[in-house]
Amino acid sequence: MKKLFGDKIFYKMVLTVAVPIMIQNGITNFVSLLDNIMVGRIGTEQMSGVAIVNQLLFIYMISVFGGVSGAGVFTAQYYGHGDHEGVRNTFRFKMMVCLSLSLIFLAVMMLWGKGLIGLYLHDSQDGTDIVRTAEYAWEYLKIMLIQMLPFAIVQAYVSTLRETGETVLPMIAGMVAVFVNLGLNYILIFGKLGAPELGVRGAAIATVISRFVELTIIVAWTHIHHEKNRFIEGAYRSLLIPKQLAFRIIAKGTPLFLNEGLWSAGQAMITQCYSVRGLSVVAGLNIASTITNLFNIVFMSLGSSVAIIVGQKLGTGNLEDARTTAYRMITFSVLSCVVVSAVMIGVGRLFPGIYNVTDEVKQIASQLIVVTACVFPIQAYLHAAYFTIRSGGKTFITFLFDSCFCWVVSIPLATALAHLTHMPIMWMFLCVQLADLIKCVIGFILLKSGIWLNNIVSQET
Repeated sequence: MKKLFGDKIFYKMVLTVAVPIMIQNGITNFVSLLDNIMVGRIGTEQMSGVAIVNQLLFIYMISVFGGVSGAGVFTAQYYGHGDHEGVRNTFRFKMMVCLSLSLIFLAVMMLWGKGLIGLYLHDSQDGTDIVRTAEYAWEYLKIMLIQMLPFAIVQAYVSTLRETGETVLPMIAGMVAVFVNLGLNYILIFGKLGAPELGVRGAAIATVISRFVELTIIVAWTHIHHEKNRFIEGAYRSLLIPKQLAFRIIAKGTPLFLNEGLWSAGQAMITQCYSVRGLSVVAGLNIASTITNLFNIVFMSLGSSVAIIVGQKLGTGNLEDARTTAYRMITFSVLSCVVVSAVMIGVGRLFPGIYNVTDEVKQIASQLIVVTACVFPIQAYLHAAYFTIRSGGKTFITFLFDSCFCWVVSIPLATALAHLTHMPIMWMFLCVQLADLIKCVIGFILLKSGIWLNNIVSQET
């Protein structure tokens, strides 16, 4: 039992890292929830159009996350090893990757954005106008593309700050940005305080402005406090990275990048399979995912904390301590989500009633919320296991564990259920979610084997 449960000092240490991340993500998702409700008050077509675009942007955001994650494995271990030059080089690598991904995604969306939006539009009997939905989606997308540049730069900075132990400043910057976003959404969506009523365009403009606010705070604070953030000193004097390190980051990072990109694309594919049941399902999924994102901050933040804490312990060379820490954090994450699931079921049944949508959409959303809440402990275990394995640099294994499973099992299952059966969306959704039990078994075997216990920094030295 000592391997699974720690003392007060242990949980204080974990919460010191996790709580600021939870607060930042919690406020961000809460404001996103309010944003979603505001758009949902306009109408089903507008909300569905925004939901489709956000699904496409999700691929970009997760790909950027994957792009910085490979270097982040080295950042955490370099910091634990006391090597500031190593941290500086990983920061440079992240910046180049993030900006390159932004340019590629911008080109893809400008060339094929309308066609990608059309993949989610299917005729249904609920009276939803798919032509208007497509128009709203394209209006929203064109403006949202602007926010990719500040988002990319912020991710390079924030990931490095967190991996070097600074979690409070990203939280504060995120809080300011989301409240700016919330206020501007209210003004621009509904035309308050003398502003024009812009609808979905107003929501996009508010998001773009909030991204630049966050960027300004993060960059200014990091450079002003350069004595604390040693990695930023001289970071822009050169963009050159030691060839050996660059190859090692690429070798470790490519599976992570491919994993995040393929996984997010896989989630978009699964959603597209669900959309075959009609735009009511797209709207219901959007409502359900909004409240789900508010509750899943617990296991998402604890997973990020696993990557930071276990990665630093691996960097010190104390492998047995890293193993015990990982087991305790996984246990803590799963048990926390049991409590979260119960709360979410109670809240989730009432939440869809806030939206100005049809009764069918509200019923679908309520059903999906309950199903998601029931599988939260499963997702908590998988998320923590993924970050534990990744912290030791076993990125190819995480690639097989995560995105390969999605494309080999989850997507074929969703496709078969969507096109070969008339199964209602709730049961279809449940079947796809329960397929992750197979991943739980695989994850348990990988964790037990200890294959992830790996100090990649000392190997380089």
